[in-house]
Amino acid sequence: MSERRACKAIGCCRMTVRYKATRAEDAGLRLRMKAIAQERRRFGYRRLHVLLKREGYLVNHKKIFRLYREEKLAARRRGGRKRAIGTRAPMMGKRRFQATALRA
Repeated sequence: MSERRACKAIGCCRMTVRYKATRAEDAGLRLRMKAIAQERRRFGYRRLHVLLKREGYLVNHKKIFRLYREEKLAARRRGGRKRAIGTRAPMMGKRRFQATALRA
């Protein structure tokens, strides 16, 4: 069956079938991103974008985010707040403390 008839049968545009996506090779950028991410573990994709821009890489922040996810990079999270374990004992009544004069 010809391409034209097949596309007509499934109701699809021929240009959609013929389209070939072309992306620039990002090997160098990926390596540099990984190197920075290993060195600076707390930096997310936004901070990486700034550092890469300073180094001369002219790349869109959306592309940096896509590569960041594809490389499975993630900023390390900080530990949560330490909370008291269990229940606290209630205070026993009001006590009055009096300051005594210091003896010299």
